[in-house]
Amino acid sequence: MEFITVQTNPNPTNTIPSATAATLAFPSPPPVPSRYESQKRRDWNTFCQYLLNHRPAPLSLSSCTGAQVLEFLQYLDQFGKTKVHHQTCPYFGVPTPPGPCPCPLRQAWGSLDALIGRLRAAYDEHGGKPESNPFGARTIRVFLREVRDFQAKSRGISYEKKRKRPKQQKVSPLQPPVATN
Repeated sequence: MEFITVQTNPNPTNTIPSATAATLAFPSPPPVPSRYESQKRRDWNTFCQYLLNHRPAPLSLSSCTGAQVLEFLQYLDQFGKTKVHHQTCPYFGVPTPPGPCPCPLRQAWGSLDALIGRLRAAYDEHGGKPESNPFGARTIRVFLREVRDFQAKSRGISYEKKRKRPKQQKVSPLQPPVATN
């Protein structure tokens, strides 16, 4: 590749600035993906691998439904770290149990909710139609709500929606605050 310099350029009014020429020769490395983008790509690859390993036969993404997404979430439960007490456990509903129990470890509701959000976005980015997105299926929303409610009861924690705080009026620094009598 030859660079056009002022000496070899037959048209001196048409020169390439040195900064531009350097960029052409040495393109900058692609930007490092954010933590969210990295997690989204990793989650997407994991789900696609799950579909390939599905038994009795591998599944294609186009034939994937909410049922397969539910199977995937249940498969992930084996890797969970959140103790979810059975209703028959003496620690059911106790936020900090005093001792160990044989209840299973599961994926936390918040982790599943965030995972589904990332997979919904990844599905859209990979050309899926929003109306056929299996991660946005009603069955998934119902499942997540049931997991949240059961885990809250199991651990004695209530999940309440955060209320938005009313916006406070900002006092202009140029005007002194108005005193009320």
